[in-house]
Amino acid sequence: MGTNWLIIWSVAITLFQVSTAATVEESSCVPGFESKLLILNVTKKHLTHGTLLGKVGFTDCTGRTRFLFSSDDSRFLVRSDGMLTVKRRVILHEGHQRFSIHSLNAQGQQLTLPVMVLYQRIHHRNNEPLSHTEMSSTNNTQDVPQVPILHFPKSNPGLKRRKRDWVIPPMNVAENHRGPFPQFVVQIRSDGDKTKKILYSITGPGADEPPVGLFTMDRDTGYLYLTQGLDREKQDKYTLKAHAATAGSTTSAEEPMDIIINVIDQNDNKPVFKQSTYKGEVPEASKKDFEMIQVEATDADQPNTDNSDIRYRIMSQKPEQPSPNMFTINPTTGVIRVNEAGLDREKVPEYELEVQAADMKGEGLTTLTKVMIKVTDINDHAPVFTKSEHTATVEENKVDDVVVKMEVTDGDEPHTPAWNAKFSIINGDPGNLFTVKTGTNKQEGIITTAKGLDFEKASKHTLLVTVENEAPFAPSVSLGIFTATVVVTVKDVNEPPIFEIEEKHVSKSEALAVNSTVVQYTASDPDTGRKQKVMYKVIKDPAKWLNVDKETGIITVKSQMDRESQLVTEDKYTALIGAYDDDQSPATGTGTLIIKLEDVNDNPPSIVDRVFEMCNKKPIPVVLNVTDRDGTGFTFPYNVNLRDASKANWTAKMNETGTGIIIKLKSNIEEGNYKVAMNVQDVLGLSQVSTVTAKVCDCTGTPICKKAESRAAGANPWVIAGVLLLVLVGTVIALGVFLKKKGKTGVIDEKSDDDERDELVLSNEEGGGESIQQNYSESVLHFALTNKSDMSRVVMAPPLESGPRYRPRPTDTDDIAEFIDHNLKVADTDLTAPPYDSLLVFDLEGGDSEAEKLSSLYSSSDGDQGYDSLKEFGPRFKKLADMYGGGDDDMISLSSTGFSSALLRLTKRNNGSPSTK
Repeated sequence: MGTNWLIIWSVAITLFQVSTAATVEESSCVPGFESKLLILNVTKKHLTHGTLLGKVGFTDCTGRTRFLFSSDDSRFLVRSDGMLTVKRRVILHEGHQRFSIHSLNAQGQQLTLPVMVLYQRIHHRNNEPLSHTEMSSTNNTQDVPQVPILHFPKSNPGLKRRKRDWVIPPMNVAENHRGPFPQFVVQIRSDGDKTKKILYSITGPGADEPPVGLFTMDRDTGYLYLTQGLDREKQDKYTLKAHAATAGSTTSAEEPMDIIINVIDQNDNKPVFKQSTYKGEVPEASKKDFEMIQVEATDADQPNTDNSDIRYRIMSQKPEQPSPNMFTINPTTGVIRVNEAGLDREKVPEYELEVQAADMKGEGLTTLTKVMIKVTDINDHAPVFTKSEHTATVEENKVDDVVVKMEVTDGDEPHTPAWNAKFSIINGDPGNLFTVKTGTNKQEGIITTAKGLDFEKASKHTLLVTVENEAPFAPSVSLGIFTATVVVTVKDVNEPPIFEIEEKHVSKSEALAVNSTVVQYTASDPDTGRKQKVMYKVIKDPAKWLNVDKETGIITVKSQMDRESQLVTEDKYTALIGAYDDDQSPATGTGTLIIKLEDVNDNPPSIVDRVFEMCNKKPIPVVLNVTDRDGTGFTFPYNVNLRDASKANWTAKMNETGTGIIIKLKSNIEEGNYKVAMNVQDVLGLSQVSTVTAKVCDCTGTPICKKAESRAAGANPWVIAGVLLLVLVGTVIALGVFLKKKGKTGVIDEKSDDDERDELVLSNEEGGGESIQQNYSESVLHFALTNKSDMSRVVMAPPLESGPRYRPRPTDTDDIAEFIDHNLKVADTDLTAPPYDSLLVFDLEGGDSEAEKLSSLYSSSDGDQGYDSLKEFGPRFKKLADMYGGGDDDMISLSSTGFSSALLRLTKRNNGSPSTK
């Protein structure tokens, strides 16, 4: 019984061990790509379509042999069996090409394999490229060079293992290695590979970080490869981390350790000068060891090594005069000095040196540069005047007038500090009346007057002028006094009289009477020796307000002055007065007269707001602003009174400040436009009547007028055209009727010689207007427009404070043309002037009128009137003559009354407001 149990246990243990072994073997399979990097060697740089590159190793641990692959470089194709081929032509310009291959594992995660196609001249296996895995197995024998092996650190026995960094000695790799590649660097070993399968990998810059793929590691053997040559000047050190993991396990077999790879410098960079050509200067006659210029070169190789240790040398000198070794260079610093005396600019003005820089302490790589050395001039020649004495004549009172130009010569190099001359006046000008400067050619001294010369004080000046160079003289120059004499004669001229004060200020009332004295403004003649007479005249008087007495200089009022004129600024009026002598060529001096005008109450107040709107039901009062052109003390508080008919419908009073009129509608009236006349007084009682327009709307409270309908009707071009046509026809018919009546009777029927005026027809009905005409009082027209002396002045539109200023009518007839031209220009820009279609009122000629009656234009005969003479006035009158030449009254088909009625009916259809009826 015991034996049976022993057999059973033995079989169970055996099965368990087999199962465990199978499990371990199965667990050693890791799904994914078989390597971290796939390097494929090719023997040609030009890869054609269909070229077979190698096979991609991939497994999902299920035994499948075909998978789906993709490439991020469309020129390479990976088949399902893992074979990598060239899909489109590829040229390896840099000797290699990197790309990645992707696939998915069983969980749907994307796996990536970096691939590098590397051009190599070495052929293996009948020119077939080797994969990374194949190279590892091949090189494991005699091809593997002796490289150091790095072991992962061991934990101390009996102690608990802890994480720590293990710093190993850096690995050195020379730059510019020419291959073959991949180049073995070091092998990584773990002691655990004796009992289990260890997989090796590296991470860090140069591995899985940019530049990716520069270093690779065989996952099975731990060999670290370099895939291409290094450049120390780009990066001199790489730090990688080495990893060891147990196959089939997710845990690390060893702690990661750092691998430091130093790039060893080679002398692969020659020195480079900072300038391709150097330019320096050296004064002639310079002594030995005079430093003039320094050249400098740099080397990109490792500093403080022979590879970057530079030495300098002068290779040649052109020309080799007066000696082939005129210059020397410090081999370490590159400073160039004078080696021998004898530099002479007049013989050799420039030298060309060829300088070499070589590394390896002057024995390595070399480079050349040019050094251009210019021999500069020294001031060994003094300037000399071409003439030792000069004479000149200058008119008095002239400033900056050229007196004389003095030329010099110099033997030094032109246009250098040793050649450029500068001049000074050292004697004869105690009053600093003259100045001297150097001309643009640097060899000429120009003397000018700094102040106006006075003949009466000094008629002659003798100047002593010296010259020198901008640069100091060389010690070899024999110093002397280089001077010239200039004799200046002053010419007397007729000088203008000088006013006692350049600006004369006076204060006068603007109401100063005409011919009243303003001030006496006199001048004196500086030409005391001539004894000339001084007289006066007005040079500039913008408003033509002033006269000046020719003999005495007394200034009087020529025309009434006005403080509110646009020619007055800040109450000041400026005029220019001239004083002249009686010389054959009179000289005139000017003085400025500034009159401060004192204000008087000569401007009545006026209403600013000329049009306002108001409802005819429960109207809201409107405030109209009042202004006055006069100054403080002659303006507000104002007073207002309504005039005549305006009192029936309106009320007006001043506001609390006395500067605005509160106007209100008293009773309910029809909508329309109404004229409201008001008399406004200032604080001193000066007043005038102003008329404003009230637009009364059919509304309540706040005015809301139907502007849109009015604009629409007024803007209708057919309505405008119809009205203009009716007006033209009516005018022609009315003129024809008038001529007919005159032709038959010879006279015009008049009610009276003096009192007959046209009637203003008012129609309050929209129907046939001719049947309900009524006479309108003529006083309404004259109320606002008359200029009779017994009525207050009426202003149709008040002038604004900043508006244009009209000139009063001048008393001098010579100024009439300027007066008319000025006021026409002002009227063109005057926004407050009445419109062009303002109502004009013509009084009858009366018995005393000098103008003839209209009947005098026609024949006084009782016979039929002849109309042929009308043809002389143009085509329109010719048509009129043809219409009425026949004498048939029946041709007039529309009377003036009928025309008016038609016009009223047309207006009613398009706009029913009372203002257009």
